[in-house]
Amino acid sequence: MILDLDKEDNYFKGRGAQFNPHNRFAKDDYVKAYQEGIDDWEEIDQKTRFIFGQNKSIVNKVDSPDVGMAYSLNPYQGCEHGCTYCYARNTHEYWGFSAGLDFERKIVVKKDAPQLFKKFLEKKGWDASVISLSGNTDCYQPAERQFKITRQLLEIALEYRQPIGLITKNSLILRDIDILKEMARLNLCMVYVSINSLNEQLRQKMEPRTTTAKQRLKVVEEMSKAGIPMGVMVAPLIPGLSDHEIPSILKSVANAGARSAGYTVVRLNGAIGNIFEDWLRKNYPDRFDKVWHLIQSCHGGNVNDSRFGERIKGNGNIAKLINDTFKLHCRLNHLNEKRFELDSGLFKVPGTQFSLF
Repeated sequence: MILDLDKEDNYFKGRGAQFNPHNRFAKDDYVKAYQEGIDDWEEIDQKTRFIFGQNKSIVNKVDSPDVGMAYSLNPYQGCEHGCTYCYARNTHEYWGFSAGLDFERKIVVKKDAPQLFKKFLEKKGWDASVISLSGNTDCYQPAERQFKITRQLLEIALEYRQPIGLITKNSLILRDIDILKEMARLNLCMVYVSINSLNEQLRQKMEPRTTTAKQRLKVVEEMSKAGIPMGVMVAPLIPGLSDHEIPSILKSVANAGARSAGYTVVRLNGAIGNIFEDWLRKNYPDRFDKVWHLIQSCHGGNVNDSRFGERIKGNGNIAKLINDTFKLHCRLNHLNEKRFELDSGLFKVPGTQFSLF
């Protein structure tokens, strides 16, 4: 691996990844190995760029049996939130970009998503299964403030009576509380907020462009008061860095009105391993060895285990301790006492006389 010596002492504030790892699908790699080696070198531009392209489809069937969703819809590819651990980073390589800084600053905007969504819902035989927004990247990331694609999708879902699940870590979702409130009245939506730490210093380093945990708790509280069923994903938990916060997080979200909670243990697959390792060394050098070895202990000695049933919550003593602690505090805070099922029976293509069911 060739190190970029000029960036070694620099830190890109406001970004999670600190470099662009090689795209595994690319044949060539362009690096600045020596100061005198390249006369015309363009330094990494930290400004976010929006890229528009045409898509053939927008709803994807999810075949993974352990992620809790059957279909996903992602209006954006790449995410400016910049979470260092994000499993979606690897998908950016399919677009010809790097999973590192490119993932945070080159955002693919699917402006044709609303039209494609309608086309999908009107397919013969569609059974109105729940579709999850943000199965990959956050549908309320900063780009949504400008493009409002997620709001359009929710308007369509309400019109067709299509049940929707959402997960986000951005308080921008409060903008759409009017639509979500009406959908909740018809039992057509449930919202999850991602909170994996209440430590603001850790959040600023690990999730640099997300909203604060305090604001996320506000989202849970305001949505709950509006009658919208709320859940929280404590994900991913990082052993040795954030797993000790399980009791305080679950107590806080329950007090804010959350009804359910889930978690995952961090796994560093593909390019994410190098990105997270670099980040951890630079931000927590004194804890690096401990945290890295604890992550490995949850995945059979590696930092990733892609096997279904193992990859989400890990295995081994540390993973079991996390699982036991999580279940205990869910029980103490009356979380997960009831399973919520959204209603697919109201689905109807506008202009038709009868519903599908």
